[in-house]
Amino acid sequence: MTLDPVLPGCYPDPSVCRVGSDFYLVNSSFEYFPALPVHHSRDLVHWRQIGHVLDRTDQVSLEGIRCSGGLYAPTIRYHDGVFYVVCTLVDGDREQGNFVVTATDPAGPWSQPHWLPEAKGFDPSLSFDDGRAWLTGCREVADGYPGQTEVWLRELDLATMALTGREWVIWHGAMRDAVWAEGPHLYKVDGRYVLVCAEGGTDIDHAVVVARAESVTGPYVGSPRNPVFSHRHLGRDHPIVGVGHADLVRDESDQWWAVFLAMRPYGGYFYNLGRETFLTRVRWEDGWPLFDPLPPDETAPDLTGSVCDHFDRPELGQEWNVLRTPEEPVYSLTERPGFLRLRLRPETLAEPAAPAFVGRRQQHMTFTARCVLEFQPAGDNERAGLALLQNNDFHVLLVRAKDRIVLSCRQGGVDETLAEVDAAGARTYLGFEAQGQSYQAVYAIEPGQWRPVGPPVDGRMLSTPVAGGFTGVYIGMYASALGLLSESVADFGWFEYHA
Repeated sequence: MTLDPVLPGCYPDPSVCRVGSDFYLVNSSFEYFPALPVHHSRDLVHWRQIGHVLDRTDQVSLEGIRCSGGLYAPTIRYHDGVFYVVCTLVDGDREQGNFVVTATDPAGPWSQPHWLPEAKGFDPSLSFDDGRAWLTGCREVADGYPGQTEVWLRELDLATMALTGREWVIWHGAMRDAVWAEGPHLYKVDGRYVLVCAEGGTDIDHAVVVARAESVTGPYVGSPRNPVFSHRHLGRDHPIVGVGHADLVRDESDQWWAVFLAMRPYGGYFYNLGRETFLTRVRWEDGWPLFDPLPPDETAPDLTGSVCDHFDRPELGQEWNVLRTPEEPVYSLTERPGFLRLRLRPETLAEPAAPAFVGRRQQHMTFTARCVLEFQPAGDNERAGLALLQNNDFHVLLVRAKDRIVLSCRQGGVDETLAEVDAAGARTYLGFEAQGQSYQAVYAIEPGQWRPVGPPVDGRMLSTPVAGGFTGVYIGMYASALGLLSESVADFGWFEYHA
């Protein structure tokens, strides 16, 4: 059996659909932009990113979004030549709530959002049955106990992109006093309607539960085997925890599969990679889905690899994100061809803002990330370099200052300088070398002559059990003038990441 995800790193809340021999998958992206990554596969194991659902700032505003707010739990479906994604924007400053976007090509472009003001709650999903479209979603129960939710169902008019007809409440959870029944997906299998939901919250008690009905509007009866898929009984020391939020798909050979999220703790109960996308087989018995504990070895993807971006393309690769939706671009690939230029801004990573940050997901427990930086600070307030980012209050910085290199961390909202080394000249090489929860900062003045900056940083502070939230670690390039205006720029000649 394999313990490997098919999408390592922070790719939670997976949703999948099939069109012919092609599979398409989307994930939550929270405060990062471009948003809602879209991946393509022919075998459900090897995935290639082809775009983002939301890649234009006029589609969505993430301005001021708190960490782990933003875009939650998208669902992707295909019907009659059109792809649909439904999703929730949490804590938006202009719009918020549930919406639907469409495209004829999943690589984009995707439409402007059609907002669904009557679709209260979160985690919407879409299903098609006999020419009708049905939207399901979740919401907290008014005057209920903490975490009590209900799943509702209502028809969606595709011509007007508006809900129509009456609403049905179809599910309150499988367990007595169930908490956070969410992530509902509805399927029609052998004439019955099967509802698959997450339950138990997003930590150790996360689980998959199912119910079914003879009619799409119910009544729905839970499986006597609920929860049908969970690792809650295996404890925090199991290699995979938090199994849940599954979406089912059937391949061309009529084999059913489930994509789902889970975490891989290491160095104790800490999961810096966040919630990742896994795959397992599903079979049916007595009309109920049965989830294999883990996929067999032949489905394991190769999680090793090395990438080096020389920033010589007209656009950033699909793996890169910025924070929120900046009103002005935070980077340029054209002002100095062959370099990623960050213009120093007042904003820092300690704010729910859009600082000059371009990052990618940490995807391995052991990895090396390095870059070359050309930067001449005009004052001691000007900093540029690398960041290990969990959220506003928990991150690590390795930056070039006016006459030195500074390693610092922000933990629980408190900043601490960990080490400093003297540095001069415009060019500096910076990096992190991670061995599990040990993150060693390194630097070089001449190529290849790497030296440590201080002792290794304890990476456990970058994990959700310490820092909170729903995301994994991002590593990327960062520049700031620490609250002041500046005309300075920081140029990155290359960035490499290898495991």
